[in-house]
Amino acid sequence: MTYECFTVSIADNIAHIQMTRPDKRNAMNAAFWRELPDIIRDIDDNSKARVIVISSTGSIFSAGIDLAMFSADIGGTQDKNDPSYGLNFYQNNVLRLQDSFNAIEACRIPVIAAIQGGCYGGGVDLITACDMRYGTEDSFITIYEINVGMVADVGTFPRILNHMPEGVVRELAYTGRKMGSQECKSRGLYNEVYADQDAMMKAVMALAAEIATKPPLAVYGCKRIITYARDHDTKDTLDNIAVWNMSMLIPSEMMEAMVSGKQKRVGNYADLPKRKA
Repeated sequence: MTYECFTVSIADNIAHIQMTRPDKRNAMNAAFWRELPDIIRDIDDNSKARVIVISSTGSIFSAGIDLAMFSADIGGTQDKNDPSYGLNFYQNNVLRLQDSFNAIEACRIPVIAAIQGGCYGGGVDLITACDMRYGTEDSFITIYEINVGMVADVGTFPRILNHMPEGVVRELAYTGRKMGSQECKSRGLYNEVYADQDAMMKAVMALAAEIATKPPLAVYGCKRIITYARDHDTKDTLDNIAVWNMSMLIPSEMMEAMVSGKQKRVGNYADLPKRKA
């Protein structure tokens, strides 16, 4: 399938989603917000891959939300002087944008972000919804919304606080300053930093390939429980793990994992079941 904002390739159980509007600094236009969740859900629902890698093209990972969408009201026609304009705009548009990145977090398989150059505003919303983040030496993030009189509202704040101290997040949010790659790593946002995009992509694809060899159901369980644990206390999480394991463990998959490990070969595991429409 052809997309306006992305190319998608799938090989060896790894889906690679690339943003492909470098001439527009990979700004997130209206098509972006439609296409990304559709791509993610298609891969996940139809069990087309076991890992997703999201990367970009050009010198900038993403310039964030294309502000032209707001000036054009994303195709809307409502009078901006109408007292209900703000509420309607939020319900009709912002919630939809949030859902685009919620699709990443809700995806059953791991999603890895590979970041080169600048990652502005909505780009930060995107990468914080991913399971892991890797960057080039020249990469940086900026919660840029404050510079255009906005509050980041597509997912940055509830997610980035899981990676960095509150005071640091407040500083970034209030100032819009750039945080470079090494600080991103030292603060816990990045898993690793690489000299350039080629080195980063080689390492990220190697990591994705390793994850793709693991039992998909167990990987899904790990992702689900880690996300649950982030938002719940220890007791609730332990109860949730117990229910998951009682319901979802497959003895034959566990045996295959142990046998294949002993035999030093890749395990032969079932893919996740396709989701019904």
